[in-house]
Amino acid sequence: MNGPDERPAVAAAIIVVDGRVLLIRRAIAEGELSWQFPAGVVEPGESGEQAAVRETVEETGLTVAAVKTLGERVHPATGRHMIYVLCDAIDGTAHTADADEVAEVEWCDRTAVEQRVPFPFFEPVQEYLDATLI
Repeated sequence: MNGPDERPAVAAAIIVVDGRVLLIRRAIAEGELSWQFPAGVVEPGESGEQAAVRETVEETGLTVAAVKTLGERVHPATGRHMIYVLCDAIDGTAHTADADEVAEVEWCDRTAVEQRVPFPFFEPVQEYLDATLI
């Protein structure tokens, strides 16, 4: 008998600046998920919002502040518990800060997102992007 997924939750940072969202391309794709939001495992004693902020700095060098959690779900492709955190960019320039994990970073407008992510996002995230991307 299998219980629920015991792996730690993954927090993803949704960062939009000037109508573009920050996406990273993983050095090693997770199934069809090559391009995705900066994200990583929530460590013991850490909130989803804290994890999203930490992972963004580690992966992209960009300092962000958590604004609010947009929602949580079990990801249909990976089975992981996901926490989606809206963040504001505070300082720095996004770049490939962790070359072992991240191959590219890119600020994507609506068209670029559709080219890189060929399926809709989690509904609250998609609604936010629909309202903010150019």
